Amino acid sequence: MDEVKRIVADIQKGDIKPVYVLMGEEPYYIDRIAEFIEDNVLSEEEKGFNQVVLYGKDVAVGDIVESAKRYPMMAERQVVIVKEAQELSRTIENLAPYAENPQPTTVLVLCYKYKSLDKRKKLYKAVKKSGVLFQSKKLYENQVGDWIRRVLAGRKYAISPKAALMLVEFLGTDLGKINNELEKLQLILPEGTEITPSHIEENIGISKDYNNFELRKAIGEKDVVKATRIIHYFGQNPKDNPLVVTVALLFNFFSQLLQYHGLNDHSPRSVAGALRINPYFVKEYEAAARNYPMKKVSRAVAVLREMDVKGKGVGASNIPQADLLKELLVRIMN
Repeated sequence: MDEVKRIVADIQKGDIKPVYVLMGEEPYYIDRIAEFIEDNVLSEEEKGFNQVVLYGKDVAVGDIVESAKRYPMMAERQVVIVKEAQELSRTIENLAPYAENPQPTTVLVLCYKYKSLDKRKKLYKAVKKSGVLFQSKKLYENQVGDWIRRVLAGRKYAISPKAALMLVEFLGTDLGKINNELEKLQLILPEGTEITPSHIEENIGISKDYNNFELRKAIGEKDVVKATRIIHYFGQNPKDNPLVVTVALLFNFFSQLLQYHGLNDHSPRSVAGALRINPYFVKEYEAAARNYPMKKVSRAVAVLREMDVKGKGVGASNIPQADLLKELLVRIMN
């Protein structure tokens, strides 16, 4: 995020490079930087003749070079943006001669999603020397909650830890999808609002009471009634609550609980750092550790491995998800 801000700040100051290669596994920031260049480098009057957007699947490297070598019309520079440039991965290295001697009046932007240039090859070395190489890395699940909080803080909103976790659980680590939902909430809620689980439930459709987060908490607290109520809901709504997701989240929880038991320092700060969780959730692990000593945690991990295999139809074909959830709950909580 800091590197994105630096690139944007440099462009705003007029420090604009002739070549930008935006690459990596996370497309969100690739799109944001490309959009910023598309919207801000040229004035509206200049864009008509001097801004072109190409798509990797529709062009060859030669077409890109030809566009990049044109001179701008009645403007200081032109902008050439190549979206889905990863479609050219087999021939992208042919851009190296251009990158070694780029047209100074052209801003060439390559959106190279889900892949990266080979650092050993000429194109990478040429762009590093003459332009900007931006590597967009995929965030780990335990980093996305902090990302949500930072993004919202920049927009003068806040979010409760539980609400952030609900978004991550429901949308995964796809920053684009998460951002779309955050923008919907911003249209509805006034600036300065702290987004709560109720806001998520009412406006995005994620239940604040019947989700994997609440199931995890109920199992950790050995609240049989609540856990049974949640898995009953899951059984009735299997498409919205796939077993594979539930098993994965619980497996991660019990694996972290196993790690918790092995810690010498159980202070909230130490636990949060070791397990890579928000300090807000440390009490959950403390409660679960009291209810599940290490032997029971090990057994729960083994049960979850078995349920993962069964959920994929191995040795348990045609068993309804509701029945597998009941079996999982009984075996873990007894």
